[in-house]
Amino acid sequence: MDKVVASAQEAVADIAPGSVLAVGGFGLCGVPFALIDALLEQGADGLTTISNNCGVDDEALGVLLYAGRIRRTISSFVGGNKELARLYLSGQLEVELTPQGTLAERLRAGGTGIPAFYTPTGVGTMVADGGIPVRYDADGNVVETSRPKEIREFDGQQYVLETALTADFGLVRAAQGDRHGNLVFHESARNFNPLAGMAGRITIAEIEELVEPGAITPEDVHLPGVFVDRVVVVGSEGKKIEKRTTRPRSQARLDAPAAAGDEAPTDPTSGGGAR
Repeated sequence: MDKVVASAQEAVADIAPGSVLAVGGFGLCGVPFALIDALLEQGADGLTTISNNCGVDDEALGVLLYAGRIRRTISSFVGGNKELARLYLSGQLEVELTPQGTLAERLRAGGTGIPAFYTPTGVGTMVADGGIPVRYDADGNVVETSRPKEIREFDGQQYVLETALTADFGLVRAAQGDRHGNLVFHESARNFNPLAGMAGRITIAEIEELVEPGAITPEDVHLPGVFVDRVVVVGSEGKKIEKRTTRPRSQARLDAPAAAGDEAPTDPTSGGGAR
């Protein structure tokens, strides 16, 4: 079955207001930027997003936050997003915080049909006992908190019951995919993408490179096509760097003798140039 669609706009056209979205990415790594931008243009609002950190200010899912399209987010780390904090503390956004490993397992459980599982993570904290603010009012008063979770003991250790997460749509980005939806992710850009793809009832993948069925060996498939419903080719352009760190090349380093087995530093002003 050929799952390739012509554009990101076509791929997200049926995402309705109020939909639940599981979105891949970690910071700005492995984020389905093209699908998110197309969804911003499409106009759906009242969305619930499940993601590691719900974007970084005005990037990734942050563009939907700035546009007021997200009603609730289920996330692990939200400290790097000032707009999220503003919306949360002013009562315009509901936030369900969950430990990062637990978030990953909740998505995996949803994708494999497991309704709930026990984990030691969070026992003895507000994660298990409840009381984490979920929603504030416009004056900054807490009006909704997380509820206590079931605790059980196995072999002398306490565990908290966590429920699985599923979504109406999964949005992911892959380095390579075929027409049947089999996907390969590039190194750390894999992150939450396979899990978000598994948890979505309809999963949409933006890919950098399209290959024909059979070009990806079964052993190399990270997310099988059985989990993927639509594929859109977006190329490699448009990827962002969250925290760019550079430094000028010092003359001391250029003049330093190379250690045994190391290549000597290359002077960019010499004929050889920098690589």
